[in-house]
Amino acid sequence: MEIAARTVAMGALPFHGACALTICIERAKEEHLLEQVRVIDSHTGGEPTRTVIEGGPDLGSGDLQQRRLLFQNNHEAFRRALVTEPRASEAVVGALLCEPTRPDCIAGVIFFNNSGCLGMCGHGTIGVVATLAYLGRIQPGSHRIETPVGVVGVTLNADGSVTFENVPSYRLAAAIEVEVPGYGTVTGDVAWGGNWFFLIKHPPYTIAKANLDQLIHFTWQVRQALTAAGIRGAEGAEIDHIELHGPGSSPNVNSRNFVLCPGKEYDRSPCGTGTSAKLACLYAEGLLAPGQVWRQESVIGSIFEGRIVLRDGHLLPTITGSAFIIAESTLIFDPRDAFCWGIPA
Repeated sequence: MEIAARTVAMGALPFHGACALTICIERAKEEHLLEQVRVIDSHTGGEPTRTVIEGGPDLGSGDLQQRRLLFQNNHEAFRRALVTEPRASEAVVGALLCEPTRPDCIAGVIFFNNSGCLGMCGHGTIGVVATLAYLGRIQPGSHRIETPVGVVGVTLNADGSVTFENVPSYRLAAAIEVEVPGYGTVTGDVAWGGNWFFLIKHPPYTIAKANLDQLIHFTWQVRQALTAAGIRGAEGAEIDHIELHGPGSSPNVNSRNFVLCPGKEYDRSPCGTGTSAKLACLYAEGLLAPGQVWRQESVIGSIFEGRIVLRDGHLLPTITGSAFIIAESTLIFDPRDAFCWGIPA
């Protein structure tokens, strides 16, 4: 009934069902009522990435930090429309492909999620590389991608997996104590892996899907307590990711983690930037040597393999994982739709 009413209102022929809908959309296109955005959807270890390949906002030709700031300040509706309901879910991370400013980079990318922009996204980088391969824009081999926090080296491996060399990572502070209401004193490390993390070795709950509600509640309380206590990253940056660690599910897995992302959604993958932060902490403790493999498992059981390289006084994590293309879509933005730009908070 709704389709038929819209069809008649637009002056289309009185057909029903799919035929009427097709005519309605074609007429709207002719009258320039609809905006369209082309995306490729993928998942990396269960965590979804939506890569915008056409129809994104014009952000000019500044560096990626400047363009991220423009995106953040001027295109909030676009961000919300791409990665939240009704077109997506709270777990989706967006990746806006941009022209790079550096000639040695194959692409620039701005990552965003349900709460705002991200500095870097490990699982998203793997998804972007898989997307570029799917589109035929790259072949197996080494490439470079420009992000707002620096250039990331990536390798499309012969088996389709992706290895990325992250930005320099480090542990800023060890064994920081924070009082968390309902939980008492919680101790963790503050580390940078492309985003700021508070890493906790001994969480109060076993890291398992059966405990997701408790894990989300605990980590959200920790994040709020960090803010209240004024515990921050370098230069006063907000610590917006909370990471818990426990034993892996098998002898060949070093650890299982749970990561709460800024928008209060958990990472289904082992989290590329979170694994990078973990590697930095392990190295600082003398528990990981350059080149040594660390197998990091997510709360749903997917695996990343991490290593570290020391170069010019910096610790550079390398993370290997796989992404799979799950959809190629054209998103429709109809101005008559009250939820065209997402559901308001």
